[in-house]
Amino acid sequence: MTKPEPFSPRGLPEPLPPGERILWQGAPTVAGAFSRIFHARLVVAWFALAALVFGGLAATDGSYASALAMAVPTLAIGAGALALLLLFAWLVHRTTVYTITDRRVVMRVGIALPITLNLPYAMTEGAGLHSFSDGSGDLPVQMKAGERVAYLHLWPHARPWHVTQPEPMLRSIPEAEKVAALLARALSAYAGQVDAAMPVIKTRQRATDRQGAFVAAGAR
Repeated sequence: MTKPEPFSPRGLPEPLPPGERILWQGAPTVAGAFSRIFHARLVVAWFALAALVFGGLAATDGSYASALAMAVPTLAIGAGALALLLLFAWLVHRTTVYTITDRRVVMRVGIALPITLNLPYAMTEGAGLHSFSDGSGDLPVQMKAGERVAYLHLWPHARPWHVTQPEPMLRSIPEAEKVAALLARALSAYAGQVDAAMPVIKTRQRATDRQGAFVAAGAR
């Protein structure tokens, strides 16, 4: 009788090695991906301004019908664009699996061409936390010198504007502070196993969201 094939957990390319444990799995929220990855608010503002400008120019002849004839199609195109972005946000949510184990962070990402990124704690310098008012947040992972993942391979799961030194990022995950604390404990435990520096946790408050250098020092 043949032995059954080892079970591969969702989001992982292969079964976990003996002794490794999954601590957390999650994905970007649809609302977070819609508003922060695809910048839905800017799209709304753009089409609203365009409708106002085009409608205002058409109304200069005193015809409200002309103004509506310009503004309504512009708003309709904007609504279609938002619907498309919402679909993309849902697809990002459905196709992404972030996994934190006691040894690594794994990111299964990609809509058309899924890829799996393994980020062992031995390769990481630390992690960050950028939390939002709804409780969700971003967790960028800083890689050690010499460790690099191409920005285009990561996007949109990359820290914005860090193109020359890309940082993989768990984007718009729910209960971000709890997940960051869990990751901090995992990194701290790993650091203790390899006799490395303990993580340092720092936070600073802003008006609408909080940003902190969560786990400033990782394993070395």
